Amino acid sequence: MIKRFLYSQKVAPYVFVLPFVLVFAIFWVYPLLSSFQMSFQQITLGQDSSFVGLDNYSKLLTDTVFLKAVVNSAVYMVLTLVILIPFPMLFAVLINNRLMWGREFFKSSFFFPALTSVVVAGTIFRLMFGEMEGSLINSVLGLFGLEPVKFLKGQTTGFIALLSLATWRWTGVNMLYFLSGLKSIPDDYYEAASIDGASSFQKFTRITMPLLKPVTIYVLTISIYAGLAMFIESMMLWNGNNSPKNIGLTIVGYLYRQGIEKNNLGYAAAVGIVLLLITMIINLTQLAFTGLFKKED
Repeated sequence: MIKRFLYSQKVAPYVFVLPFVLVFAIFWVYPLLSSFQMSFQQITLGQDSSFVGLDNYSKLLTDTVFLKAVVNSAVYMVLTLVILIPFPMLFAVLINNRLMWGREFFKSSFFFPALTSVVVAGTIFRLMFGEMEGSLINSVLGLFGLEPVKFLKGQTTGFIALLSLATWRWTGVNMLYFLSGLKSIPDDYYEAASIDGASSFQKFTRITMPLLKPVTIYVLTISIYAGLAMFIESMMLWNGNNSPKNIGLTIVGYLYRQGIEKNNLGYAAAVGIVLLLITMIINLTQLAFTGLFKKED
């Protein structure tokens, strides 16, 4: 009876889907609902929790450190989008060209940084952008007669270090996404365009970019999330969660500070809920703007 039930064509799909549903419910839905409940409470480990209503959320509106973290995360997200979408797309087009030599070598070289631990990468870049004259970047600046720069103590220079780390690690990953999209574009389209006298630029703007739209939307979506959720890179670059004047503090970093370092779990939960709302609003807006929700004719 049980065997017949499991092998039923009506039941089998639900059996295969059940593991995903359980994992999704246990590790995403339940923590989300718990965090939402905690955000309305004052919670300290070892003490009883108390309901505080919207106090945590109202406090966030006037919390200058939190607002600083939001601005930092938003700027970082925008700058990574500017860098990590057009350049990987361009590199993918160049590597996908039949005349390109050593394509496998360049694909491996670009992707290799993604295999490096973010802890190791952050430590290396912290040494590279160190303020000592012997650090790599300052040594290069010294070759041009420039004075050493304290990269990790200024807002602009700190972001240069952060963006350098992000570019180094993720350019290859996004490039492979675009390469997979390019493989799905038939060569007949380019051959027909060549017969009609289209230039390389026209082929790129009229064929490549429109047909890469699904991949571009996907890369844009995950890049928005990655930019707003960035934490470990900043923590390793500044060797902790306390950068000078909070120049490297992110929303997740502030959540970590409140929940782990200060044991203020209710307030940290409110920060997490706000981060989720910000991410969802931005992503849903861009998905609607790019026409993903529009019905095809």
